[in-house]
Amino acid sequence: MPDLIPFEDVSHFFDEFEHTAWRLETQRGYASDLASPNWPRFQRGETFGYNPDSPWHANVREQTMRGKRYERVRLVDQPPTEGQRFLLASGLGNVEAGEDIRNLFRSDAARIGLPDYDFWLFDSRSVVKFVIDSEGTTIGVHVLEDAESVVRACQVRDAAWHHAVPTREFQLQVPSSV
Repeated sequence: MPDLIPFEDVSHFFDEFEHTAWRLETQRGYASDLASPNWPRFQRGETFGYNPDSPWHANVREQTMRGKRYERVRLVDQPPTEGQRFLLASGLGNVEAGEDIRNLFRSDAARIGLPDYDFWLFDSRSVVKFVIDSEGTTIGVHVLEDAESVVRACQVRDAAWHHAVPTREFQLQVPSSV
């Protein structure tokens, strides 16, 4: 396994990918979400969407306007955890920015053999695999570019994408989540 490096050290992938940035999110909650300015708004029941001042939304918008794709599949428990409900709510802004976010119940993910770790797959060439502690804090990432890791990530992407449901449609299945 390659060295564990800080997530910040792979930020260049989000600007330099040529075609597709694809993410699998498996956690029940992320520590970074608790620090988000949207977390208190979510707690108060407010809605929020695309924010052109958000660096993430601005980059997604810029990259997708260039014809690149941002896609992700999020695993969701039944019932969703509070962290997952936050992601369902905040994901609408990402979708407005240009991301295609889909959701899959954890039980379905287990049935089709998806892994229990998070990763980004860039251009079907580079895998950024997260190491996340039990509190939902990202400890670092491993960058994998060997054929076995990349092929496995592509297989996971294809299976997850096939079974996942677009965010707005998924929210109809989980009406109390947002």
